[in-house]
Amino acid sequence: MVPLGRIKAIHRYAVKSMQGQTLDAVTVGAAGIPGDRGWAVRDEVRGGIRGAKKIPALMQCAARYLGEPRDGVVTPAEITTPGGGTILTTDDAASAQLSEAIGHAVTLWPLLPATALEHYRRGAPDDEDLERELRALFGRQPDEPLPDLTRLPPELFEYESPPGTYFDAFPLLLLTDASLRHLQTTAPGSTFDVRRFRPNFLIEAAPDAGPLPEFGWAGARLRIGAAEIVTTIACPRCVMTTHAVADLPRDPQVMRALVREAGGSLGVYATIAQLGAVRVGDPVSLVERLEQS
Repeated sequence: MVPLGRIKAIHRYAVKSMQGQTLDAVTVGAAGIPGDRGWAVRDEVRGGIRGAKKIPALMQCAARYLGEPRDGVVTPAEITTPGGGTILTTDDAASAQLSEAIGHAVTLWPLLPATALEHYRRGAPDDEDLERELRALFGRQPDEPLPDLTRLPPELFEYESPPGTYFDAFPLLLLTDASLRHLQTTAPGSTFDVRRFRPNFLIEAAPDAGPLPEFGWAGARLRIGAAEIVTTIACPRCVMTTHAVADLPRDPQVMRALVREAGGSLGVYATIAQLGAVRVGDPVSLVERLEQS
């Protein structure tokens, strides 16, 4: 095995598009980190499960589990609103309280079975012109290329997420500190804080890794702690990376740097090959290359 780095931080997001929790250890299950994106909101204006691509105020909320979730079991989460109030996801008034806090009519939903296809079906677009809609979603200017979406799961063209999940595409997202440092160096006027990019695993890359090392891992089997994962594609980044989150301001220049330096992508998606425990400090190693990235 080839050493690639170490686990620097582990992140779990109880509610899709909200700020999450930092963990010391997890047991990676068949669906990734138990409880990750266990809740989401449905847009009661346009329909469909929606995140901060469409409702930026969600990123000013934070969510945490009150009890440790188990793989396949969604437990209650507590949401802290921008004004400092708290909402329990299972309270009868939770949806109304959250709608008031973010200024948009939504309802809170736990994960439903994959057979509940209408629940996961895409809502109405904001713009009937497909190119304008995609440019708004991905934060791209007219002279910037749109991301190549052909390697995403095909069901995403009909559903907001793979049915049975609230993931954007795949169950895990990896990001290296080397990539954040590279972007910070090339765009010093912006702040490339990990909170903008929402990985599950932030990896301290090996010293000789280069500026965007995870791009070279796509299409490989990696060992992280006792688990093994298969990396799929680089993550095409959307307008969420430019939204305000916590104390970080809105910054469209983040996307300008991503397009210029990394083709608009950052981090790499992965699926699970072998279940197992992962702790902060565990090594990350290349087991084998499965295909060309």
